[in-house]
Amino acid sequence: MATQSKGAEAAVFNSELETDMDLISLIDISKHYQMGGQTVKALDSVTVHIAKNDYLAFIGSSGSGKSTMLNILGCLDRPSTGTYHLNGKDVDSLTENELSEIRNLEIGFIFQSFNLLPRSTALANVMQPLVYRNISYKARKELALEALQRVGLDSRVSHFPNQLSGGQRQRVAIARALVTEPSILLADEPTGNLDSRTTDEIMILFDELHHDGHTLIIVTHEPEIADHCKRVVELKDGRIFADSRH
Repeated sequence: MATQSKGAEAAVFNSELETDMDLISLIDISKHYQMGGQTVKALDSVTVHIAKNDYLAFIGSSGSGKSTMLNILGCLDRPSTGTYHLNGKDVDSLTENELSEIRNLEIGFIFQSFNLLPRSTALANVMQPLVYRNISYKARKELALEALQRVGLDSRVSHFPNQLSGGQRQRVAIARALVTEPSILLADEPTGNLDSRTTDEIMILFDELHHDGHTLIIVTHEPEIADHCKRVVELKDGRIFADSRH
């Protein structure tokens, strides 16, 4: 069982039943760390299935397992035990080079701190993930321009990050995540450095991306951010405490 609470009985249905529509399947995932001679269970026997075009938030307090979940979903870390399937691929069996390729092809990352190259323009930042594709500079530029247009920044393509507002920088980061047409968009506290008005604008953009068919996974500690999502999975002490749909 993936739940510990009677109030979270719906989590069994949402999290543990696998279907042919699943884009992501985490099956009995655990992640353990050794700290000071003790074993810390960051994730403890978690099973969750995520369908294509899902709009899901993992929410929980500090220490709940959110960051570990993000790292495993993003193929940045491997679980101690369990199985992870992403878009039909058995992630556990992949080499480090194959994992790097998966991150480039399948996952679009959006970070709280934007992670933009400070000396590169918005256009150059969005083009960066395409460098590893066997396509021409002209094609990379066209794809990057299209991605910036999607997020409403086609008039800021020549601006550097320090010439953009926080919301604009996050839009550049979203365009960079979109440009490779990944299977999932994985956002880590994407509005943590933004004011309330800009937060609303970014979440409206996420809503639109979901409406357009993208699969979005947001890791957050803020209930108002999770409220935008169609599905909320609450983590507590490394386990799924509740799984509900709006």
